[in-house]
Amino acid sequence: MQLYDWSGIPKEQLNPTIARQVIHGVKLTIARLFLQKGALVPDHSHHHEQVTVLEQGRLLFTIDGQEQELTAGQALEIPPHAAHRVLALEESVAMDVFSPAREDWISGDDAYLRK
Repeated sequence: MQLYDWSGIPKEQLNPTIARQVIHGVKLTIARLFLQKGALVPDHSHHHEQVTVLEQGRLLFTIDGQEQELTAGQALEIPPHAAHRVLALEESVAMDVFSPAREDWISGDDAYLRK
């Protein structure tokens, strides 16, 4: 058993408009993303199943060409291999859960987020 406290997990500034806190388990990764208004997570895909839960703000997802707005309190499932991007319509805080764990984040091979 491992206890985590988000207040003790440092924020990693990925670029001027996006920061994150991350916990890696054996078979999953959970992250809190902090997005300023106008922040863009560019088009990408991965083999992970993803669920995004929006804590605050508004996000516009484009998934395989279809747009879906997410508001605080809503959750969105993104299937493996789906091409997607995200635009922050407001300052937002989102919780992302991935399965399996994000090996690319562990190794630092996540350049698409650092632009």
